[in-house]
Amino acid sequence: MWLNYLRQLYSLDTLDTRFVVPATVPPKEALEFAELDPATPLPVRNGQLKSRELEERVQPSRWNTPEFYFYNAVIAWSIYFMFAKNIEVSKESHPSYREYDHLLSAGWIPGRKVDNSDLQYRGFRQNIPFLILLLAVHPLLRKAYDAFWRADTYTQVQPSAGRGLTMGLTASAAADARLNQRISFDIPFAIVFLVALHGFSIFKIITILYINYSLAKNLPRPYVPAATWLFNVGVLFVNDLCDGYSYETIVGVFLPSSVSEKREPGRNFGHTFDSYGGLIPKWDVLFNFTILRLISFNLDYYWSLNSSAGNVIEKKQLDPANLSERDRVSIPSKASDFCFRNYFAYAVYSPLYLAGPIVTFNDYMSQLRYRPHSITSKRNVLYAIRFVVVLLTMEVMIHYCYMVAIFKAKPDWDLYTPAQLSMLGFFNLKHIWLKLLIPWRFFRLWALLDGIDPPENMVRCMSDNYSVTNFWRGWHRSFNKWSLRYLFIPLGGSALPGLWGKARTVLNYLTVFSFIAIWHDIQLRLLMWGWLVTLFVLPEVLASYIFPARRWKNHPNTYRYLCGLGAVVEILMLMVANLVGFALGIDGLKGLIEGIIASWSGLAFFWSACFALFCGAQFMFEWRESEKRRGIKLKC
Repeated sequence: MWLNYLRQLYSLDTLDTRFVVPATVPPKEALEFAELDPATPLPVRNGQLKSRELEERVQPSRWNTPEFYFYNAVIAWSIYFMFAKNIEVSKESHPSYREYDHLLSAGWIPGRKVDNSDLQYRGFRQNIPFLILLLAVHPLLRKAYDAFWRADTYTQVQPSAGRGLTMGLTASAAADARLNQRISFDIPFAIVFLVALHGFSIFKIITILYINYSLAKNLPRPYVPAATWLFNVGVLFVNDLCDGYSYETIVGVFLPSSVSEKREPGRNFGHTFDSYGGLIPKWDVLFNFTILRLISFNLDYYWSLNSSAGNVIEKKQLDPANLSERDRVSIPSKASDFCFRNYFAYAVYSPLYLAGPIVTFNDYMSQLRYRPHSITSKRNVLYAIRFVVVLLTMEVMIHYCYMVAIFKAKPDWDLYTPAQLSMLGFFNLKHIWLKLLIPWRFFRLWALLDGIDPPENMVRCMSDNYSVTNFWRGWHRSFNKWSLRYLFIPLGGSALPGLWGKARTVLNYLTVFSFIAIWHDIQLRLLMWGWLVTLFVLPEVLASYIFPARRWKNHPNTYRYLCGLGAVVEILMLMVANLVGFALGIDGLKGLIEGIIASWSGLAFFWSACFALFCGAQFMFEWRESEKRRGIKLKC
């Protein structure tokens, strides 16, 4: 019983039904099969779900072989070793403890302090009680609103005239009523939410939203994409340069302030507005996610001008209440949907406002009309339990491993062995992964409880990746899908023929990752991260041409070992890129590498670690083969 429960808890279906229902398949039938037979993978149950990928011949299981018994033993020892080394350097008895002790706080685990020194995660962690309260109150307020204000307008719509009125029209009217009902609640709640978060800065946010909306609506159609990109990328730079546009500075431009006796400019009434900045006065830091939604609205509107949602649905004979994910994203919304009211509700939708995940405008409108079939009480409960488990995992880690505080204090690295330095760097990446995963899952859980199903951002554990390309498909997945739709594919994608086409593909990658770096923060180290990621994609692309899988069909084991060697290099490059971009920077990474390879013992550890990574890569390969055997193939 408990084993079956754990399987359900950690199934891909619980995490996100998109992982087991192909993007081109209407979800209702597939998910009904899931309820009837939870033991069988979704794609296998339904004849509609067959695809070329699922028909690929997979290798027989290798789990019960001496080779994989050995790999499992190496992996088990490595996990123990990694934790032991981090706990070892986090003890009070370590010589460097006094250098970072001031960065630690009182913890709730007896006898342990907590490393709460990461500013980004500390802000989320300290507000968890308030966020959980909000998570509970928001859906309850919506239910109360529906109960007292026309709740039955989208559940009991009746034909209004004549026998010629079809059931389809009735269902469409009910869907429109549901959309209007939800938005009539979302807008006032979002306004109160924004005022609480940012105070008077809400007027700055509305101004940016209005300008972007005006570009889409008022410019000639051919100029909309370029103007949208220029404006929104410009907002990223101006937000950073102007530090959120203080009202005092804005008013001072139009109304020169008086000069005091000390020859210092006096304050104007804009200072009063600035003093009411809400719970999060730095609104511009969190506005980057809204930028993605602004671009989504404008480009979805731009593409809709040459298309008609009704014609597409009628031509394909689709059920609008049971569209596949791809259809929800690609089929344009009704022309009447592209109004400022809907645009504002989408741009500042409260559950996804602060950190995403990102939902496109077309998808959002579709989900407002028709509640996704993937949302059930059972899945929501299981997903909530998984969130709690991840949160507790982070809590245990920062109570016993103080790698963030150690890197902030920059102690004498000679006090650490190469193995200890390596594990500090690796666990720093683990901390980055968890501090992003936890807010994303929290806000997605909030949206699920509210009836919106955004994509799951993290597909696999950070340590379950061996490919640079696939890693970025599974890390911040909703942003990756957004980048594909609105940037990579319009630039030409990766299907360009010939040598020039491959060069264009690399240039497209460079453009995408440069934008992603700027979007995260306008810093040189993040730009270097974007360029490093592009550079590190090249070996993988070249290797796939030099060693194509089709030439090794008769030598699967040799090819698997060859791929394992490549995977070790890819994993090391992923670590380097992310440590540069999100943790240490170039100088910090240089010191870390020097501390690891500056001695013979360090080199010995490095090669031992590479062997452990090779064993881990073989485990990852076999895990993906086991997914194929169950009818599941993820592109990551």
